[in-house]
Amino acid sequence: MAALADTPAARPLRLGDEAPNFQAETTQGPMDFHKWLDGSWAIICSHPKAFTPVCTTELGHLASLMPEFDARGVKVCAVSCDAVADDLVWSEDIKEVSGSTVTYPIIADGNRNVATTYGMLMAGEDMAMPATVRSVFVIGADKKIKLTITYPPSTGRNFAEILRVIDSLQLTANEQLATPVNWQVGEKCVISPTVSNEDATKKYGSFETIKPYLRTIETSQIPKK
Repeated sequence: MAALADTPAARPLRLGDEAPNFQAETTQGPMDFHKWLDGSWAIICSHPKAFTPVCTTELGHLASLMPEFDARGVKVCAVSCDAVADDLVWSEDIKEVSGSTVTYPIIADGNRNVATTYGMLMAGEDMAMPATVRSVFVIGADKKIKLTITYPPSTGRNFAEILRVIDSLQLTANEQLATPVNWQVGEKCVISPTVSNEDATKKYGSFETIKPYLRTIETSQIPKK
């Protein structure tokens, strides 16, 4: 029993955990989450309820950003605590308000199974009918959780920041690099302290030493895969 205490089922999910699998109905039919991932990166965005104002603006903006997610090889799904029929009607509202068609699946999580498994419920809620918070999970191609962000129900998400973090995660996924404060695509990266100067020179040719532990390179110096 002690071993189970450190499993995702018995504690909050952490970065590096495998994203739990689940089966659910969606606006695009049945979903087996791990099969749906199919080796791709993905994001899950949870929403307190259909036909609510902030959620409507979020899902519309998310729909408009699908070319950005597609370009990064990132699948998108949303979680709603309502039935598929409600989510389909809501999708029409979202299109009317935003001008963008929802082309990603909305998961019908009326029994809160996904919300409970992923820790999307707000503390102190009536557990007979809890509301989900605005959670974001970024999941890598290896099915591991790479990022979690949780907003309160009253605050809409910043999807520009989510795309920025995905760019950083994908850039550094197979490199011993990190991205500094407020980093944007194309800006300098930081070499991991675990990489020696000798190895850094072999791999990148040259680098700037700001402090012995703070060395930077241009993004263009990263070897192409």
